Amino acid sequence: MILTFVLAALAALAPFAIDTYLPAFHVIAQTLDASDVEIQQSLTFYLLPYAAMTLWHGAISDAIGRITTIKWGLGIFVLASIGCALSPNVETLWFFRALQGAAGGAGNTVARAMVRDLFQGAQAQRVMATVQMLFGIAPAVAPIIGGFLLGINWHIIFIFLAVYAAVSLWAAVKFLPETIPPEKRMQLSAKNVLNSYKTIFTDHEYTKLVIAIGANFSGFFIYVLASPVFLGKHLQLGPQEYSYLFIPTVTGMILGSYLAKHTAGKVSSHQVLKLSYLWMGLMALSNVVICLTQPTNLILNILPIALFNIGMAMCMPILSIAALDRHAKIRGTAASGQAFMQMLLSTVSAGIVVPFVWYAPSGLAMAMLGYVLLGLFVITRTQLWKVKT
Repeated sequence: MILTFVLAALAALAPFAIDTYLPAFHVIAQTLDASDVEIQQSLTFYLLPYAAMTLWHGAISDAIGRITTIKWGLGIFVLASIGCALSPNVETLWFFRALQGAAGGAGNTVARAMVRDLFQGAQAQRVMATVQMLFGIAPAVAPIIGGFLLGINWHIIFIFLAVYAAVSLWAAVKFLPETIPPEKRMQLSAKNVLNSYKTIFTDHEYTKLVIAIGANFSGFFIYVLASPVFLGKHLQLGPQEYSYLFIPTVTGMILGSYLAKHTAGKVSSHQVLKLSYLWMGLMALSNVVICLTQPTNLILNILPIALFNIGMAMCMPILSIAALDRHAKIRGTAASGQAFMQMLLSTVSAGIVVPFVWYAPSGLAMAMLGYVLLGLFVITRTQLWKVKT
């Protein structure tokens, strides 16, 4: 059990780094004499290097080992977090956020690969459900923690991230075994990495699976990225009241992950997958209808998001395991490809989609429905959807 929680803690680091400082946007802008847009761009400065480096973290772990990769990644992340806390201006904050992003994906990527290294069959699905649950819970809980720490000052938020990364690094070194012995390691070179990615991304089944994973997560994540406007402007909530969104959405994820764990080995993946997409589609459509026909309301605007997360959390372990199993010999690279696609869609959401749709709750609701339709479009064209398992 402790292995599962260490892996989950590693996976949760990246979303914690994205979302813990969201409630502090306006305060950081005032302190650094920057505009809200400039602080918003610190998200992009984090996400772009994160997405780029996820293409390397898995391949690096295939070459030098899982634990060594975690040591380097989290060690750099700790230093970058301290740099963010001490930033005297927005340009310095951008630099250290970019360094955080470049290093922060190591834990998430390697953790996914290690789940499949260590566990098989239904047990792998159960463990992945727990990891995915905490990965999903992190962006929901993080702003609550950030709002609390903001009561001290915004610098403490980044010190918290440094401490979290340091403790996760210690736990990984102490409790996790090295799952890639030297004789099974791949030679690290740009040519080998490119060949590996050519292998996985020319596999249409794998590509469709990872797009579906990213689309499902983005259906919820747009609300996290838009939370300063969605909660602050549309729902008239303060930074310390972000829990009104995040506690219900966390509850939805926990329930979905619980169902995923307890149906593993008992109900076919085929059935769970179809039920999950039916549920997500109904909740996303209900969200659009409510937003278009009803005045802004705390319960009505948040409940569909929380219910959506039940279906999202139910199907994520199935999709993730299926994607990793497509390329067992380069599982680290396959995990990198999965994390890259998830973060690529998150980056597109942060830089393009969210600023375009956060004008009203109905815009965000339509974006959620759009991501569900994208996920459904690609997943229905996979063998996982068509073949009963």
